[in-house]
Amino acid sequence: MKTFLDHTFKGLYYFLTDRNYRTFIRLMLQYGDKKRYVPLKTKAKGYLFQLPDGPSFVWQFHEIFCKYSYRFSTQNKKPIIFDCGANVGTSCIFFKEEYPGSTVHAFEPDPNVFEYLEKNITKNKIEDIILHNAAVWKENGTLDFSSEGADGGAIGSEGKNTVTVKTIRLKEMLLKENKIDLLKIDIEGAEVEVIADCEDALGHVENIFIEYHSFNGGKQHLEKILAVLNKNGFRYYTENESSRRIPFMDKTGKYAMDMQVNIFGYRM
Repeated sequence: MKTFLDHTFKGLYYFLTDRNYRTFIRLMLQYGDKKRYVPLKTKAKGYLFQLPDGPSFVWQFHEIFCKYSYRFSTQNKKPIIFDCGANVGTSCIFFKEEYPGSTVHAFEPDPNVFEYLEKNITKNKIEDIILHNAAVWKENGTLDFSSEGADGGAIGSEGKNTVTVKTIRLKEMLLKENKIDLLKIDIEGAEVEVIADCEDALGHVENIFIEYHSFNGGKQHLEKILAVLNKNGFRYYTENESSRRIPFMDKTGKYAMDMQVNIFGYRM
C-alpha cells in the first residue's frame, strides 16, 4: 500500500511542499503544449527569461530546479563551474543561486541561442558568469553546427540550419584551473570525443555530469566514457532519460536517439 501511495500521490506531495514544483506546473500549463520555436518572455523564480522555445524550457526548469540534477556538495565558498551546453542560461542561474560565490564558464555554440543566454544573464544582473559563444571540442578552430532552434543543436551539418561556429579545446581550459568543482557536459553527441581528449585533464575535477547520447543506427560508446571516469577515480551513477516500455520490441527510441543517459561522476 505504501508503494502504491508513493507513486500515486508523489506529484501531489511535491506540489504541496515544493515551490519550484508548483512553478514547473504553472510553466507546464502555460507552455507545455505551445507551438515549438516561438520566442517568448516569462518569469520564473523572480527571474525574467527570454526564450526561443517554451516547451524545452519547461523541462529544463524541471530537471534543474525540481530534480536538482546539478546540485553538489562543496566546502569551497568560490567554486569553479564549467557549464558546457549552457543553452539559455537556466543552469547558470541555478548555479549562482545555489553557490553565490561561484565563477561559471558558460559555453553555448548556437549563435541564436547564445543571444538569449546573454540577455538572460545581463537582464537578471547575474555576475561572475563568463560567456563563451563557442562549442567545446578536442581542438581549437571552427566546425559546422546544425542549429535545431532550441536545445537540440549539435556539431555536424545534417540539419537544415547549418552555421560555422568557433570551437574551444576543453582540455586546455580545464588545465588552466587548479580545481574544478563541477564540470557539466551536455553537448548533444560530441561528448565521447571531448571526454576522450580530456582523459588526462580530469584529475582535479571534483564532480562531473555528462549527458550521453546514442543515435539510431550509429555505434554506441558509453563504455568509453565510463572507462575514462574509472581511470580518473570517479564513482558514477547513471540515469536513463530515454526509457522504453518494451525495449526488445521498441529498438529505436524517439528523436533519432535510442539512448540518452545522464552520468553523475563524483569522488567519495
